[in-house]
Amino acid sequence: MSDALLEVSDLHASYGPIKVLRGVSLRVHEGEIVSCIGSNGAGKSTTLMSICQVVIPTSGDVRFAGESMIGLRPDQVLQRGLVQVPEGRRVFARMTIRENLSMGAYLRQDAAAIQRDLRHVHELFPVLAERASQLAGTLSGGEQQMLAIGRALMSKPRLLMMDEPSMGIAPILVTRIFAAIKQLNSEGLSVLLVEQNAHAALSLSKRGYVLETGSVGFEGASSDLLVDPRIRSAYLGD
Repeated sequence: MSDALLEVSDLHASYGPIKVLRGVSLRVHEGEIVSCIGSNGAGKSTTLMSICQVVIPTSGDVRFAGESMIGLRPDQVLQRGLVQVPEGRRVFARMTIRENLSMGAYLRQDAAAIQRDLRHVHELFPVLAERASQLAGTLSGGEQQMLAIGRALMSKPRLLMMDEPSMGIAPILVTRIFAAIKQLNSEGLSVLLVEQNAHAALSLSKRGYVLETGSVGFEGASSDLLVDPRIRSAYLGD
């Protein structure tokens, strides 16, 4: 038996006749930040969506806290504490910040804990408290990303999966968001980070995986991947 919090084993997934994942295997242990990098079209987002059962794998297994997620609905996966911040943020544009955060907790019944988590989100991203009544669609890209993370935190995750959190965001806000990820991890939250900024992702994470055309091409300690000449040449611009 593995002691991993999340264990993905030989995962395959397709969109119709197009095979996207070809045997992806990865692990995230309790308290880790693990990064997943790779070029566009390598299958990074599909990996996250298959873990959440939004995309139904054709074969393989996803085990979270010792339980297989295969066959569960996405909301059932969410209830178990496996939560995704999707690529492109996907906030509810015509709802306020307050309403978006409330939507993150829609499966929960623990009112006191919900309020405690809301205070934590406001402490992490004060702008969300300051503009609670503002429509989400009027926020900048970086502010929407903060809201998407906050909404996910309101679901009470045990493991947070983040898909391209720096995409389309001003550098100063990227720094703030990555600092928030580091803080959340220091508080005990496990993180699986899919990120186009390979250097930033590997600098933040403990271990990393490199996806190449639907399978894992490289894996190892992030510090080792950062100095690997093959990774530097292909993904770090050296």
